[in-house]
Amino acid sequence: MFRKNKLAMLVSEFLGTGVLALAVLALTHSQLNLPFFVATTAGLALTIMVVALAGISGAVFNPALTIGLWTVRKLRTLQALSYIIAQFAGAAAAWYLFVYFTKVEGVKNNGVYDARVLVGEVTGTFIFAFAIAAAVYQRVSLGLKAFMVGGGLVAGALIASLGSAGILNPAVALSLHQFAWGTYVLGPVLGAVVGFNLYNLLFVETEVAEVAEAKAEAAEAKVVKPAVKTVAAQRATAKKSTARKAPAKKAAAKK
Repeated sequence: MFRKNKLAMLVSEFLGTGVLALAVLALTHSQLNLPFFVATTAGLALTIMVVALAGISGAVFNPALTIGLWTVRKLRTLQALSYIIAQFAGAAAAWYLFVYFTKVEGVKNNGVYDARVLVGEVTGTFIFAFAIAAAVYQRVSLGLKAFMVGGGLVAGALIASLGSAGILNPAVALSLHQFAWGTYVLGPVLGAVVGFNLYNLLFVETEVAEVAEAKAEAAEAKVVKPAVKTVAAQRATAKKSTARKAPAKKAAAKK
């Protein structure tokens, strides 16, 4: 049995991926089917969903990013697997909803291997994942995180579009019927793993040092506080003993 918060996380990933896939499907099958408009629409949809759902599941909405986050231990194994299932389910639901609205039929999977497509997807997803890693490790505010995630997708998709469709998401590739293991699956996964791990290896030392310094300061504060309390206790004891001796001295003087 799932607890309510765990179910909410899976539903969050399902909805977020579905909305993203549906937005890309709508633009791809319209007269504005140009890389700039598709990437901008995807980035805007992702930004909105990050603001809405980041507090529930982290707003990953991408199997490749899920694997990348898992490699840097930001997601547990079972959590990552459940996210990936929910994300692919959301993308599939988006496709069937799109078919229901548009009555499109007979669309076949067009995903084929091409080295340029693979390199384009790796490069674009690397940029996308690098931007997300910066937002995650720097612990920025929700608004700035949404901007960095959406902007990272736009930048990565536009650069990837030089050699590929600029999808950067295996689940969205499934809904677009461009699912291919050697390009639109492998490419985003490689880009995400390299992006997250490179940022983690090169740029997280400062954060670790700051955390260690903060812990050291907290430990010093804990040591200093008892010492201050001990001095204060000694002074209070001295005052009490002085107060007790004073009446005895007065009585001796009277005698």
